[in-house]
Amino acid sequence: MFDILFEFSRSNCISICGFLVPANLLLTLQTMVLVALFRPQVKIRQAVVVACIPALVMVFHVFTWFAAGVVMAPTFILLWLASTCLVINFCAIAYPESMARFLRSGWSFVVGN
Repeated sequence: MFDILFEFSRSNCISICGFLVPANLLLTLQTMVLVALFRPQVKIRQAVVVACIPALVMVFHVFTWFAAGVVMAPTFILLWLASTCLVINFCAIAYPESMARFLRSGWSFVVGN
């Protein structure tokens, strides 16, 4: 069973990464926007659950490459991306006020207010 999943993951790497990288970035950004706009905690948790799915799939995909013995820069970069997205999403649940304050202070720095 796992051999089939591992082989599928390795043989379709470009397609899988071509979907998962933007999905991780966009869904984590959506979580950050919801936190910055002080949306209800239920909405934030729903966004976090949805955002964690592609991040966990990315971790599994990278581990299939590690199991095959491929240890290269792209595998570590993808693992770093997925881990960062997971940490941001978990912080959105654990520390929503601090994260909102941080995001709003960063936005005012960019806008110049």
